[in-house]
Amino acid sequence: MAIGLDVETPPEPENPEEYDYETCPFYGELPVRGQILEGTVVSTDMEKTVIVEREYDVTVPKYDRQMKRRSRIPAHVPGVLEPLSVGDTVKIAETRPLSKTKSHVVVEVTEEATAEDIAELTGQAEPEPELSPEDLTTTEDEGDQ
Repeated sequence: MAIGLDVETPPEPENPEEYDYETCPFYGELPVRGQILEGTVVSTDMEKTVIVEREYDVTVPKYDRQMKRRSRIPAHVPGVLEPLSVGDTVKIAETRPLSKTKSHVVVEVTEEATAEDIAELTGQAEPEPELSPEDLTTTEDEGDQ
């Protein structure tokens, strides 16, 4: 509980001379405050930044129903938590503005992504298992008969 949250502290950085302590909530000077949100990583295209998507329900009074909404939040990834992959479930905490769009930092990885999660998020079908040369010879022999 070094940062005031009930999260596990990751191990110390391997290269202390090269580590960016200014933007690390665990071993640096970055204070966390405000909201703590949980979501799924949907993009890891940027360096030290991930896009976290969270889904929530909103009540529509006119129809007396629930409507799903989602928001995409850019979050900074401290060096001690790298690497993250698409599909991971993470906790993010609000902090001071780190750039024009980033005001959140990843504080915990709650669940690692599986192959099915990654395929669902990227919209690609799971790769089919490749056929071995033995499988190819047995199917050709059966077709000749």
